[in-house]
Amino acid sequence: MISDTIKYIGVDDLDIDLFESQYVVPEGMSYNSYLIDDEKIAVLDTADHRKGEAWKANLKAALNGRQPDYLVAHHMEPDHSALIAWMLETYPGLQLVCSAQAAKMLSNFFEGFDFEGRVMTVKEGDTLSLGRHELKFIGAAMIHWPEVIMSYDNLDKVLFSADGFGKFGALVNETDDWACEARRYYFNICGKYGSQVQSVLKKAAALDIQTICPLHGPVLKGELLAAAVKLYDTWSKYEPESEGVLIAYASIHGGTAAVAERLGEILREKGAPKVVVSDLSRDDMAEVIEDAFRYPTVVVAASSYDAGVFPVMHDFLYHLQIKNYQKRRFGIIENGSWAPTAGKVMRSMIEALKDCEIVDPMVTIRSRMKVADEAQLKQLADSLLK
Repeated sequence: MISDTIKYIGVDDLDIDLFESQYVVPEGMSYNSYLIDDEKIAVLDTADHRKGEAWKANLKAALNGRQPDYLVAHHMEPDHSALIAWMLETYPGLQLVCSAQAAKMLSNFFEGFDFEGRVMTVKEGDTLSLGRHELKFIGAAMIHWPEVIMSYDNLDKVLFSADGFGKFGALVNETDDWACEARRYYFNICGKYGSQVQSVLKKAAALDIQTICPLHGPVLKGELLAAAVKLYDTWSKYEPESEGVLIAYASIHGGTAAVAERLGEILREKGAPKVVVSDLSRDDMAEVIEDAFRYPTVVVAASSYDAGVFPVMHDFLYHLQIKNYQKRRFGIIENGSWAPTAGKVMRSMIEALKDCEIVDPMVTIRSRMKVADEAQLKQLADSLLK
């Protein structure tokens, strides 16, 4: 229960291996949905088809024989909207409430379904009265789809935040460390849209919000709510959250890996508060992206490959580009046995990022680190820690 009249009817998914077919979720996912029980009953979002039967059972138990009046669709992504057509078929008096952009998307997901007379479109500032509860709608376009809306309940001071303030992990596996998987979720799901998040945060600041109910992850209240809003402000401004250095390496036969590990040792010896060394071939790419956003300084170390750069490094830097990565400092280490090319490619991709600085020297290794290379690594470490 969120309150005496707001019920949680969502479901956990402990069987899923990859969320959105790309993010590993060893702790599963939650598909959150809520029901407001008033003179009019509103169901807020549905669930993924994977857990449709479990969600239907939760809905029917919460309704206790009553008929819902409204289904509010905050977001049309299928993990939240898969059961819209079923709802409208099952409850003939039900009205679907969504943004105009979402209404245009309905036929994309439910071909042939007749939505005529069943859809009420709402926009920024519109309200929906349920009796004592009144939902006020907030435009949240591009967090992280264009049709997204949020809603605010004036009675219980609840913000229904769509995918905002969500996290990876099923609720049954929830821990006290909300930020860890919320951070990985934010930067990989919403990270590109910092300016849009800032816009919503400004709107939210004008409301008396006591509870945030996201579409994934736990309900936020009290100190956790305040901490989450503060982190979202930092993240959406593309500001580093913690002092430290990420060293991301792409190594073929272990030579580049040894260099990356040695630089990490040097940085620690020189007083770096935190050094994270990640193997792009084996570590979770989404977690490395998370760390790239978390820290102010990144070192990319890669082998040359096919007159370019080893593909996993290209993939990493491409991910940063599409996530609107910015305001960071980079060091570059390249490796090449006969014609090093990795540095040139990495430099070009970093220069395409906004407000990112490349520090000297760029270190070139020939196959394996030599004693003479140590001096350049120490020089690079000094530059990174300035």
